[in-house]
Amino acid sequence: MMRDGARDVQVNSSPAVASNAEGEEIEVLESTDVLPAAPEDQWKSLFDKYDPESSGFISTERFRDLLAAHGSELDPHKLEVLLALADANGKICYQDFVNLMSNKRSNSFRRAILQGSRQLKGASLREEGGLGLSQRLVRHIAYETLPREVDRKWYFDSYTCCPPPWLILVITIAEVAVFMYYGLMLDRWVLQVSSPGFLRGPLPYHPRLRAQAWRFLTYVFMHTGIEHLGLNMAMQLLVGVPLEMVHGALRIGLVYVCGVLAGSLAVSVTDMTAPVVGSSGGVYALVSAHLANIVMNWSGMQCQFKLFRMAMALVCMSVEFGRAVWLRFYPPAFPPCPNPSFVAHLGGVAVGLTLGVVVLQNYEQRLQEQSLFWIFFCVYALFIMCGVFWNVFAYSLLDVKLPPPP
Repeated sequence: MMRDGARDVQVNSSPAVASNAEGEEIEVLESTDVLPAAPEDQWKSLFDKYDPESSGFISTERFRDLLAAHGSELDPHKLEVLLALADANGKICYQDFVNLMSNKRSNSFRRAILQGSRQLKGASLREEGGLGLSQRLVRHIAYETLPREVDRKWYFDSYTCCPPPWLILVITIAEVAVFMYYGLMLDRWVLQVSSPGFLRGPLPYHPRLRAQAWRFLTYVFMHTGIEHLGLNMAMQLLVGVPLEMVHGALRIGLVYVCGVLAGSLAVSVTDMTAPVVGSSGGVYALVSAHLANIVMNWSGMQCQFKLFRMAMALVCMSVEFGRAVWLRFYPPAFPPCPNPSFVAHLGGVAVGLTLGVVVLQNYEQRLQEQSLFWIFFCVYALFIMCGVFWNVFAYSLLDVKLPPPP
């Protein structure tokens, strides 16, 4: 992120927070900026000058002297990381310097932060002044979602709003558009599910039409009424957009889609005669993962009124879940087809507390390098396969009496 003017660099802070990063893979962020203060060959010559033994490394003391003489334009947040790496190893190589200043961070530095025995000693991001409106918003999002100061500073420096958080917004707009279409067509805005034409479209999941596999995902765009849409949309925007700004559309989309698919499959296994509508599976996956991340990193999360806000989130989730349970057992308008199931909510929570937590815990780290991610992913894949076999064979073997098609 660009800054207004050069800022003074404090080279006296010496946080020893990193472990050896030699030979490890580097996580590449979105930015492709090169060294900001001088051309790369100039920095290489400076490193050679401070490395008279040609060992490939310069000591921490010489590195501080180099920064004091030539590092006035370096970003102070990245400078803290450089100093932490140099202090931990007692030396630093030119490649480490290039990687970090080019927005590449080593996995060893992240692991050192996770140990929690030592912390960065520089000024916190919250104490910075002179920020514009967009910078204050990014800082606010950092404190809302990230539990460690080093990650918050890294995100603050790296975020460029390119691309913007488009995924959750597109999904929300599509849900509103579908709801408006059905509201006008059915001439009903509250409890649309009580209208005879509600389940006849190509989007909602219906047990009679489960062979149309797309319905296991497209039911997310249908809602039983404005009360259902309003609660889901509020949680989806308030939680999903900030998470997408920090973790990106790919990761948040993975959690969301996994929650949606798990929700419909859970209904097809446990509530076999009921249809499914609503985005609750995906929404509950995101919200439960976010709340679990806050609880697991309670001391590190610096968002304001976090206890009150967690309580409000749980109240909203409980109200929406209670509404769904009530509607499921409310006498249906067109028996024998029951009202939509509430089990999709539970499927979303299960995904959020497993796969979602791993995604949110590993900010800017490769998920494929996390063993816990593969464990939960394999469990999820096994559940999907079991759900598919259940839908293919169990209904006929159990002789389930399904409601007629809509």
